[in-house]
Amino acid sequence: MFTPTHPLPYGRQHITDDDVAAVVETLHSDFLTQGPRVAEFEEKFAAYVGARYAVAVSNGTAALHLCALALGVQPGQRVITTPITFAASANCVRYCGGEVHFADIDPATGLLDLAAVRRLLEAHPRGYFTGLIPVDFAGLAVDMEAARALADEHGLWLIEDACHAPGGFFVDSQGQERRCGSGQLAELAIFSFHPVKHIATGEGGMITTNDEAMARHLRRLRTHGIERDATGLLRQDEGGWYMEMQELGYNYRISDLNCALGLSQLARAEAGLARRRQLAAAYDAAFTATPGVQVLAPGRAGHAYHLYVIEVANRRGLYEFLRTKNILTQVHYVPVHRMPYYERLGWEFGDFPHAEAYYSRCLSLPLYPTLTDEEQQYVVACVQEFLAHNPTA
Repeated sequence: MFTPTHPLPYGRQHITDDDVAAVVETLHSDFLTQGPRVAEFEEKFAAYVGARYAVAVSNGTAALHLCALALGVQPGQRVITTPITFAASANCVRYCGGEVHFADIDPATGLLDLAAVRRLLEAHPRGYFTGLIPVDFAGLAVDMEAARALADEHGLWLIEDACHAPGGFFVDSQGQERRCGSGQLAELAIFSFHPVKHIATGEGGMITTNDEAMARHLRRLRTHGIERDATGLLRQDEGGWYMEMQELGYNYRISDLNCALGLSQLARAEAGLARRRQLAAAYDAAFTATPGVQVLAPGRAGHAYHLYVIEVANRRGLYEFLRTKNILTQVHYVPVHRMPYYERLGWEFGDFPHAEAYYSRCLSLPLYPTLTDEEQQYVVACVQEFLAHNPTA
């Protein structure tokens, strides 16, 4: 039987000679940061997702924080998001002093259940909530058309957390594909370029929008709140050196080195996405015929497959067994409301039963473009071996 010579993690970056050459070329250039590669990456990424503007930042968490700032989140304002996400989707509201509320997930998809959001909204007077942050979990796109309609009905802004889904899409009521982060339905969308994501920059993030004024504001916020463009100055330009700090911002810039790597990775993003979908289809074929395994949202159109998630009864047993086989799976995620920090804010076990049931069973299997067919078959065989010897799992 095939045995891997190296660990098979749930995700892995793919760095090519072209990637290395792109970074080296930038190292030899005049700019290591605040140079032309940043604007080039923004322009090409915006075109990739179909948005008018993109603002590159230091990481996905910074992107979320800047979005909350730009939308004016204030202490005491209430924002709704999903409990099944990375904590930053909620933390960005807390950074601004806002209150985070959760709605349960749809157990068939792992996505925020918009029906549950509606029930939460209708249980409170209009204006009680300010915004909604749906997450394209695992790469499966939220129905942002439905989210937009719900938000408009209740006077909410939308941030689409699309960190898992560059290149992903959903099909709207007219049968049209709507790309994640296109700016057509949410005020703002955000992406992450962590190494396990589709596009790696080491660390990095992006905000997309179709609002020119919002994009300009975000660029100022990412650079200490400083304005340099003469058209945006509040006082008379005193000379080419002049700049103004107009508001309290942050150093959330990304470097030209990161963006050089991102540009190289972006050039083959579609090929990587196609391979992820090919691997996911092979997993689907294997596990839909395997007793004891439930696949999360198999075969969904537009799925970008950042993660391939299965659910089993004995998740801990399978996790430990696979580690003995050099397969390093992961759990995505511990529900945010079960984190000690959020429990201290009043959230409790039992608040969101679908999210908690999902968490008790979920496991993310290896899925990345350089995973070979032979390695994937080994993963499948090991999962099936465990279940064969643990029939109640």
